[in-house]
Amino acid sequence: MGRGRGPEVLPAVHARRTLGFMRMTRRMVVLDAADIDAVSSFWAQVLGIRAEGDHQWRTLTTEDGWEMAVQHAPDHTPPQWPDGAPEQVHLDFYVDDVDAAHDHVTSCGALMLQDRVGDDDRGFIVYADPAGHPFCLCWES
Repeated sequence: MGRGRGPEVLPAVHARRTLGFMRMTRRMVVLDAADIDAVSSFWAQVLGIRAEGDHQWRTLTTEDGWEMAVQHAPDHTPPQWPDGAPEQVHLDFYVDDVDAAHDHVTSCGALMLQDRVGDDDRGFIVYADPAGHPFCLCWES
């Protein structure tokens, strides 16, 4: 650090070389599911894209390159939100129209776990996919 200037920011290439930062080549979230058909179909419908793969792995890729995958895990135990079997991860989707997004995800089969938390400026609603993975529809102005 320089004197009195706070932490120095290294250029990304130099930082990777000197500090060992890893360079990410893909952005992917992977969910485990006992019923790979139900979970991959649910997320394909929610995101408006196709799920491609086989009986062990399905990949869903958005137009802007983000990927989500569903991996067959026959012994998957759904998390019990908010108490019970702990969740390992949850997804937050920031949307521009939470009411339309709510209608869409529930028509796809999402189960609402907690109604609106927050106010008109910022908040979230908690849902679960068919395998019990929690996710939130979030908004902020």
